[in-house]
Amino acid sequence: MSELMTSARVRAPWGLYLHVPYCASRCGYCDFNTYTAEELGPGVSRATYAETLIGELRLARRSLPDAPPLSTVFVGGGTPTLLGAAGLVRILDAVRAEFGLAPGSEVTTEANPDSIDQVGMAALRRGGFTRMSFGVQSLAPHVLAALDRTHTPGRSIDALREARKAGFDHVSADLIYATPGETEADLARSLDGVLDAGIDHLSAYSLIVEPGTRLARQVARGELPAPDDDVAADRYAIIDAAAREGGMEWYEVSNWALPGGECRHNLGYWRGANWWGAGPGAHGHLGGVRWWNVKHPASYAARIDAGELAVDSWEQLTADDVRVEDIMLRIRLREGLPTAGLDAGVVADLVAEGLCQVDPSERVSLTPGGRLLADLVVRRLTTPSRSQGPTVGVGLQA
Repeated sequence: MSELMTSARVRAPWGLYLHVPYCASRCGYCDFNTYTAEELGPGVSRATYAETLIGELRLARRSLPDAPPLSTVFVGGGTPTLLGAAGLVRILDAVRAEFGLAPGSEVTTEANPDSIDQVGMAALRRGGFTRMSFGVQSLAPHVLAALDRTHTPGRSIDALREARKAGFDHVSADLIYATPGETEADLARSLDGVLDAGIDHLSAYSLIVEPGTRLARQVARGELPAPDDDVAADRYAIIDAAAREGGMEWYEVSNWALPGGECRHNLGYWRGANWWGAGPGAHGHLGGVRWWNVKHPASYAARIDAGELAVDSWEQLTADDVRVEDIMLRIRLREGLPTAGLDAGVVADLVAEGLCQVDPSERVSLTPGGRLLADLVVRRLTTPSRSQGPTVGVGLQA
């Protein structure tokens, strides 16, 4: 694995994802690789995590001696800000020392509204962070309670405004919609609140009941109703309209931004770029090789402390793997993807059904109705219903 990494030729733009697996409490819907102090038990400490993560960065640099400066850095979790502003800046300083940051690079950290204050945000901004992404989820107290969130609606609005005051030009809010008990009015108030707080980026995700979560058990016991797809579709239309009224355009099915506010790191994922994933359970991709680290923080730390990469497993993507994943990811973008190489008949059917459109430059993209059925469109494009015929040429217009 290390030989494959070393042989990979990393070209700009490329990114770094840093996973911080700690949370103050467990949200009932979450199936991410995160842990509370009680779940981790003795022997694993947030206090030593920054040094462990820096250890992986040094090993990564050794594996990629010729890599150019990073275009994007994204610190996710979990709740990265539980490491404190000083811890996050220390990690970013190590990123600079090992890889360097390209001019105009984007450096993001996720945060919960109640996990950092304006003083901490100002320290992050001085330390080189350029973007903050807050897990707001909702501004309705009963929806926050259903999601097991610990912050208040007022704290969410304050945090978004404080990020602006701290000097961040790029501030994002995440919302979750179609939660049991949420009304259209609840969602409208949440949208009005975050948009009025001065964000330049909005992410909105329909609630998914993930197997093994507390939410899944509550739904199975009949304590909460399962999310309704029709309700979710209606809520999505409300979000899209509100975002457009606020001057934002969708650039990915679940993401809207003011001009220039798009998350460049995530665009790298959707466009098939290279990135190194550091931290327990983090995934990376370089030159057609994808790998993932061991999941538990204790196992991860033991490997890094021993001077070894913490890779759990890896795979070499085939040409067909790359083709399918490129379709799956790029069709979710507003820019779409070239029609070359796609099944002409399938594309024609999707256009006739109003799910896709093809522009004069021969790029196929989702219509508003297609965004609601993006997974169906992906299945159709990656598993053609008719035998592969000639690829799409010219003249297919919505």
